[in-house]
Amino acid sequence: MRVSHLVFSAIMLAAPAMASAAERPVVVELFTSEGCSSCPPAEMFLNELSHQRRDVLPLAFHVTYWNSLGWKDPYSLESATLRQASYGARFGDGSYTPEMVVNGRRDLVGSDRGKANAAIEQARSDFTAASIEAKRVGDAISISVGRGSGTARVLLVGFDPQHRTSIGRGENAGRTLTESNIVRSIQSIGEWTGDETTFYAKVHAGLQEAVLLEAADGSVVGAARVPDLH
Repeated sequence: MRVSHLVFSAIMLAAPAMASAAERPVVVELFTSEGCSSCPPAEMFLNELSHQRRDVLPLAFHVTYWNSLGWKDPYSLESATLRQASYGARFGDGSYTPEMVVNGRRDLVGSDRGKANAAIEQARSDFTAASIEAKRVGDAISISVGRGSGTARVLLVGFDPQHRTSIGRGENAGRTLTESNIVRSIQSIGEWTGDETTFYAKVHAGLQEAVLLEAADGSVVGAARVPDLH
């Protein structure tokens, strides 16, 4: 009976750590544009991920290079275009839409659900550098990164949960698009070097926020949502 009690106690002590590890979502970045006729199926898939999977953090990065082709995407960001270009240089396949990048390590056509789901499942075993705890403090975000191995940039991403847009021109003219988790800002707020560290930052734009740890090779080695106040 005493051995069983010790085993039970060990399980109960381990449970919080296991729950904390499970909270690290797989980061799925979709590079897209409202001017691209092949993007709506990928955006629909991202919509489903954002509503159905708490274990996944989907983020839609709207690029700028479609803006001169008939429709200017109101959510396009130069920082999204630059982020995709960095991935394109690393993966060797340039920039295209819709492109999906999983944990900064695997890229694929964003409308290929089979490959995307397989990449998400594979990403569950990806290395996690450290735990992240983020919360609102007044008009700022407090981000505590735990002790771990390696170094990483700490990125604060602001995004809007959903928008509906009536497209007036371009390849999607006449369509009304519903798009989720549209990134409105992304900023580097500091460098994590392995020690427990707390960062503070204000959000430039976006109704909700998430924190990413990005290693030197571009892979995402940590992530967390910033909880709503409600």
